[in-house]
Amino acid sequence: MKTWITTLALGLSLATGAALAQNAPQPAPAAAPGAPNVESVDILKQNQAERSLVQPGNNAPTWRIVKEGTNNYSSLPAREAGVLIQARTQFPGQDHATTAGEAWRRYRNGPLTNYGGWLLILALAAVAALYFVKGPIKTHAPATGRLIERFTALERLTHWSVAISFLVLAVSGLTMLFGKHVLMPVLGHTLFGWLTYALKTVHNFVGPLFLVSTLVFFVLYVKDNIPSLVDVKWLARLGGAVGKEHPSSYRFNGGEKVWFWGGLTLLGLVVSASGFVLDMIVPGIDYTRGNMQVANIIHLIGAVLFMGGAIGHIYIGTVGTEGAYEGMRTGYVDDAWAREHHDLWYAQVERGEIPRVRSQDAAAAPVQPKTV
Repeated sequence: MKTWITTLALGLSLATGAALAQNAPQPAPAAAPGAPNVESVDILKQNQAERSLVQPGNNAPTWRIVKEGTNNYSSLPAREAGVLIQARTQFPGQDHATTAGEAWRRYRNGPLTNYGGWLLILALAAVAALYFVKGPIKTHAPATGRLIERFTALERLTHWSVAISFLVLAVSGLTMLFGKHVLMPVLGHTLFGWLTYALKTVHNFVGPLFLVSTLVFFVLYVKDNIPSLVDVKWLARLGGAVGKEHPSSYRFNGGEKVWFWGGLTLLGLVVSASGFVLDMIVPGIDYTRGNMQVANIIHLIGAVLFMGGAIGHIYIGTVGTEGAYEGMRTGYVDDAWAREHHDLWYAQVERGEIPRVRSQDAAAAPVQPKTV
């Protein structure tokens, strides 16, 4: 009897131990090399139908295809409708590749916004330091009362068309680029959204006006902006910052010519062309997301460089140089101003090579223009 009870107890113990061992959690098999956190490399080869049989609801194979950026079937007629997510790419300076849309977003909101913002801040700081340390450039000789027509009415109209359209584009562009960091916390999402939408619409329509004004400006001013050896000497002396005497120049000095060719012409065309691509009005362009992202980057870089140079140009043409703004506002400058800032041009006027009054209406008028 005792032996039977002992045998029964031993059998129950063995059965219980076997059941517990069977129900205990088993250690996961080691992951295959090169495929962490998956059971095997073979699972990565499964298509969606095969994955659904073993893991219903797991759509990993489908999303893996989507993230490859391949053009799959879509019943929508839209451009790139079959490409839900762009393929992976990597912009300069980025440490790893990601989907193209995310790479562009990080590039725009990261280095381009940061470096662009600091460039504009440094440009403003430079002109502020120049004004408070050195002060505006003044005309040392007293006014003579004799005037020279420096800009005709058409030249001034064209200049102000370029200037005003640029300011509208700059304000709207800066709002779209930096507004969410500066204005949105103050205005709130709703008001900032309406403001940005309105400014974007204005931006799109003023852009063509800026290009047309720039082209007319180029035609009117190009003949007096041809570089010469005199301009090299002017630039070498930084417009008079180096040395005691003011360097010689014709109607436009070396700095103005650098801005004409490098700023207004080159950067103006780059910004306008890339902006027209973003407006999708250039024929023959394949308006894919990738091309639009590249156009956006080119447009942003060109616009920031243009604005940085324009800050210096606006300063020199207004408070930075005495008499410069009056010349563009009225068209006339005093002989003393012309002799001191553009002596070679003044000499041409004195010799009669350039008319003192170039406008036909003004030349026919018997009354001398008022002294500025």
